[in-house]
Amino acid sequence: MKVFDKIHGGYVHRRRVRVLGEIFASWLPRDLSILDVGCGDGLLAEEITTGRPDLEITGVDVLVRADCAIPMTPFDGETVPFGDGTFDVVLLADVLHHTTDPSRLLREAMRVSRRLIVIKDHTRNGLFAGATLRFMDSVGNARHGVALPNNYWSHEQWAAAFEDLGLRVDKWINKVSLYPWPASVLFTRKLHFCALLAPGDLPALSKGDH
Repeated sequence: MKVFDKIHGGYVHRRRVRVLGEIFASWLPRDLSILDVGCGDGLLAEEITTGRPDLEITGVDVLVRADCAIPMTPFDGETVPFGDGTFDVVLLADVLHHTTDPSRLLREAMRVSRRLIVIKDHTRNGLFAGATLRFMDSVGNARHGVALPNNYWSHEQWAAAFEDLGLRVDKWINKVSLYPWPASVLFTRKLHFCALLAPGDLPALSKGDH
């Protein structure tokens, strides 16, 4: 496992930061305030703002890291320690499957966000999807002491949750290239997705918003 830890920490994590940073930076409108829930080391937020200095990102996390690359505040994993509508956007990158109740944290994200919610997470669809996701999560997070409840939802569960919460999916991609070949054959498939969500009563983003 230590070999996998070194590969993930040294190469896969950097690739993940770059790929997700490019996706989110290309999706977000200009001049927004963003709360990164479960910001970790803050490198993803730093990557986003490197190409988009107009975006201001603050983080919260259950585990406080002294070397976090962005300003961050500790929280209990359930209640976001900010008032209603404090931020334009809430970012949840590989966070919801670490909770016992993803819908509860999504409601908190809706509460503190004025405009958008951005998610990167997993879909438990396909042959041996659950076992593959558990292995990936263990390699990527166990050494950091991150909770691993293995709460992976299928695409159908995500869609139902978004509908129940009144969230509209403005963007969705379900093949995110976080792993190089040949690891991508096993670990990419359609196990990852990124989504841009908005309350259903807000107008959809136009091309001019990007």
